[in-house]
Amino acid sequence: MIRILKKIGLFIISLLVLFILLIILFVNFSPEFGGSATKEQKAIYVKSNNYEKGKFVNEQDVKLDMSFADMRKSLTGFFNPVPNTIPNKDIPVKSIDSIDIVHYKDKTRLIWFGHSTFLIQMESTTILIDPMFGKVPAPHPMLGTNRFSKELPIEIEKLPNIEAVLISHDHYDHLDYGSIKKLKGKVTMFYVPLGVGAHLLEWGIPSDRIIELDWWQEAEFEDLTFTCTPAQHFSGRGLSDRSNTLWSSWVIQSASESIFFSGDSGYGPHFKEIGDKFGPFDFAMLECGQYNKLWSEIHMIPEETAQAALDVNAKMIMPIHWGAFKLSMHSWTDPVERITVKAQELYVNMIIAKIGEEIQISNNLTMDSSWWK
Repeated sequence: MIRILKKIGLFIISLLVLFILLIILFVNFSPEFGGSATKEQKAIYVKSNNYEKGKFVNEQDVKLDMSFADMRKSLTGFFNPVPNTIPNKDIPVKSIDSIDIVHYKDKTRLIWFGHSTFLIQMESTTILIDPMFGKVPAPHPMLGTNRFSKELPIEIEKLPNIEAVLISHDHYDHLDYGSIKKLKGKVTMFYVPLGVGAHLLEWGIPSDRIIELDWWQEAEFEDLTFTCTPAQHFSGRGLSDRSNTLWSSWVIQSASESIFFSGDSGYGPHFKEIGDKFGPFDFAMLECGQYNKLWSEIHMIPEETAQAALDVNAKMIMPIHWGAFKLSMHSWTDPVERITVKAQELYVNMIIAKIGEEIQISNNLTMDSSWWK
């Protein structure tokens, strides 16, 4: 009997060792995890006010590590799931045509792809923000849940040439390896926060097509100005690279219009600072989803999103970071249910566009914002 138990024990230990080895091999050799900064690049990062002891930092003191009690609460939440975290029917998706994108020369418009991905056409320039076209926001399909919608407004292969791609940070739901590989031959320039360029270089994007920016730095592309602005979050794609790259929000300006994209962010004074420097904004896309009390400092709750709209001085907002993936433990409609109430209370103008629906910011937007009910 003892001999049998020893054999079983050795077998279990062998399986654990094999499993650990497979994880190590996957993390070290899978291209999904991206690249690392060189010594020369790190020498540049040291000059940033947001870089300390080899890591990027937030403006405020932000809690990133969960205590044992927090972990226990988190596990309790997953084993006692909230109902309706995933839609029980197909959500509506409007299709767009590549020819329409190519020939569009009208007023500034935005098209939402769910979560935080947008196509923007402004001053005859086509822009993609956080182009996540994949089905699962994870380094492997087994490590995440599928996208809510079976289809996207347009397949990534059918997209025409894109002049500019803006990326807010390197988390999988914002920076997708498969999407970048399919886009790299179509994109003129990539604009990213400090450090994120290392991933793009690893994936075959030439260095002369990558511009890295620190907070408050700007770059011009034809008639537009892109400004990298603060966010309250963190970064990382692997087991040991937390905060090796910077995270950001973005300001997009033409001579007559201004758009704000929050990226992922907890609520903080940076919103008021951005509003004071660049507001008023004609349109703002503000994070509103995947929140939890356990990580409240890095993801806003809906009521904070409504307040952030006032802080950045936005004429019209749209809640984002919802409608595509289950990354937290709230119902999939909770973000828009709660922000709808708070926006009315604070007199914040808001729309909730369908995925693929055209948003022309210069028009008096009166689209149906109740499609999710």
